[in-house]
Amino acid sequence: MPLLSVENIDVFYGDVQIIHGLSLIVKEGEVVSIVGGNGAGKSTLLRTISGLLQPRSGTIHFKGEAIHKMAPERIVERGIVHVPEGRKLFSLMSVADNLHMGAYTPKAHKLRGESLRKVYDFLPRLSERQKQTAMTLSGGEQQMVAIGRGLMALPVILMLDEPSLGLAPIMAKSIFDLLRRIADTGVTVLLVEQDVGHSLRLSDRAYVLEHGKVALEGKAEELIDNKYIKSAYLGM
Repeated sequence: MPLLSVENIDVFYGDVQIIHGLSLIVKEGEVVSIVGGNGAGKSTLLRTISGLLQPRSGTIHFKGEAIHKMAPERIVERGIVHVPEGRKLFSLMSVADNLHMGAYTPKAHKLRGESLRKVYDFLPRLSERQKQTAMTLSGGEQQMVAIGRGLMALPVILMLDEPSLGLAPIMAKSIFDLLRRIADTGVTVLLVEQDVGHSLRLSDRAYVLEHGKVALEGKAEELIDNKYIKSAYLGM
């Protein structure tokens, strides 16, 4: 049984349909990328899995349990954690306080001290800056805080929306290296990312979305050599 199963969902914003009959699976321990152009429905998909939107039809199951009608906080309690595009930090709060905001479920709150130590061990730069306000950090450091906040919620699946957006290449590489290390700890990763080359090299499998539908899917190592992917997304 897949860890996460999205089955034939249709998702709308008002009267406008964004996702059309989309299905995908994520297996435990995988890194799965969702790639595609602007407006393909990638962010909408993550928002639907996390409960911020509900599909008009179709189902979403996590560990065999239907979650497509659950409130977002109940989905987080089950271990699906969403790191949104644009980081969405509390800019006037300290790094430490932003991290603590991730540990709001009962289980995560109980273990917040241990989790914070693990985040600081994982991201020593945040330990050095724990008393700084988030607005004083660089873009890459802010992204690290957003990811660290996600880890504080004790994710089974960590979903990330465009984590390298707006970052210098060297900092973007450090974010991808961080995601590899997170995956190596056993956390399953579902990644939406504009940098198709890096995301495919990081991933086990990938789905290509176009106009709210799955256009291609398969092993990442095969897709990165696909002629269409090379032409449309890698500029080759």
